[in-house]
Amino acid sequence: MVLSKAASENDLSVHSTFASRYVRVSLPRFKMAENSIPKDAAYQIINDELMLDGNPRLNFASFVTTWMEPECDKLIMDSINKNYVDMDEYPVTTELQNRCVNMIAHLFNAPLGEGEAAVGVGTVGSSEAIMLAGLAFKRKWQNKMKAQGKPYDKPNIVTGANVQVCWEKFARYFEVELKEVKLEDGYYVMDPEKAVEMVDENTICVAAILGSTLNGEFEDVKRLNDLLVEKNKETGWDTPIHVDAASGGFIAPFLYPDLEWDFRLPLVKSINVSGHKYGLVYAGIGWVIWRTKEDLPEELIFHINYLGADQPTFTLNFSKGSSQVIAQYYQLIRLGYEGYKNVMENCQENARVLREGLEKTERFNIVSKEIGVPLVAFSLKDNSRHNEFEISEHLRRFGWIVPAYTMPPNAEHVTVLRVVIREDFSRTLAERLVNDIQKVLHELDTLPARVSAKLAAAEESEGGVHKKSAMEVQLEITNVWKKFVAEKKKIKNVIC
Repeated sequence: MVLSKAASENDLSVHSTFASRYVRVSLPRFKMAENSIPKDAAYQIINDELMLDGNPRLNFASFVTTWMEPECDKLIMDSINKNYVDMDEYPVTTELQNRCVNMIAHLFNAPLGEGEAAVGVGTVGSSEAIMLAGLAFKRKWQNKMKAQGKPYDKPNIVTGANVQVCWEKFARYFEVELKEVKLEDGYYVMDPEKAVEMVDENTICVAAILGSTLNGEFEDVKRLNDLLVEKNKETGWDTPIHVDAASGGFIAPFLYPDLEWDFRLPLVKSINVSGHKYGLVYAGIGWVIWRTKEDLPEELIFHINYLGADQPTFTLNFSKGSSQVIAQYYQLIRLGYEGYKNVMENCQENARVLREGLEKTERFNIVSKEIGVPLVAFSLKDNSRHNEFEISEHLRRFGWIVPAYTMPPNAEHVTVLRVVIREDFSRTLAERLVNDIQKVLHELDTLPARVSAKLAAAEESEGGVHKKSAMEVQLEITNVWKKFVAEKKKIKNVIC
């Protein structure tokens, strides 16, 4: 006689998540569920859905570190429950942050005496660092204008049109006019001469980019400094420079030590850098360093009596994790100058391999520069049949995430693909990527030219006789693909 027992809905003796009722119901999307579920079921269901994300190691759209040594991973997990703001309770963590600030300041040639502490702070990324630096410039300018009895309600900042969106956020959030130097076809960074021409008495600083996100190029900070020195002498102003070294700050000191872009230049008053980019730490850590104490107005620093200690703080947030600060210190002492130099040289060499592989196809123009951030930005020589957006879309079938985007105003007719070379991108991957790009090109060559053909058909049906230039055609193709990509993101409920 066979004995059987029907499992109840609440029977927790079934050990397989996939044999339970939890895989038969949709996960909550808007309201918290009424009942709890077992921890293994919660983990399995969430983990399964996360499989649909792209592979971070193959995401070449991002500058952010995607691999660290297991020993550092362990340090991160061991300190993940520490709130950095509790400085009195975690004094060693605070000391590690101060050590990082001192090391980075010396790396950037800050004018520090023997044993003198540097002025700087850890942030959640370069966006917060830029906000803090911008606020310091704004307050110093306001104090100066008040002392001179002049209006101080219309500050501006001069940047190139290639700046990252965080500069636009700073300008909008803190009511500072953003004066952008427009790009030119073939010149995709800020022109120092044009930047200095835009400077006036209300300019709180000029922001130079050491490593443009568009093509990795370093802006000429030395030339900008020299031109500003002359203008300041002529006008009696003291317009300073901030260097946004989010990407290039951990590259230039090791690959281009003789390049003058940092505190060796007298007008450079502050520098930000992303520890989670080429500082080789997972996402969530940035740094801002000031030249001297005088460059950070004292009134911006809060002294808080919290949990038994006076805590000076200059941040936009309060609580934050300690893990990334500890991870940054690990990398600085683990790698040292020698290790960072080796990593950056490897990245540079693998960028060269990828660049030369693309050039051999004779299908691409290389937009990036050899001196700068180790990345390869490239565009099709002939995009009359297929364009960069199609290449990007087809590469996803092989697992590669390679972004396609248009340049800022005055160069928006140029569309490029960009591959960021990070620490964990090997020569083997570089060679494999070139092979897969060649496969994509071969496949596209066998397909009809979808977008170009549609545009031509539409023009013919309208009876138009206007002969469009190559630039006009490219702009139309780009706009069609931008709409196509935007619609796909809406369908997938992806928020950018």
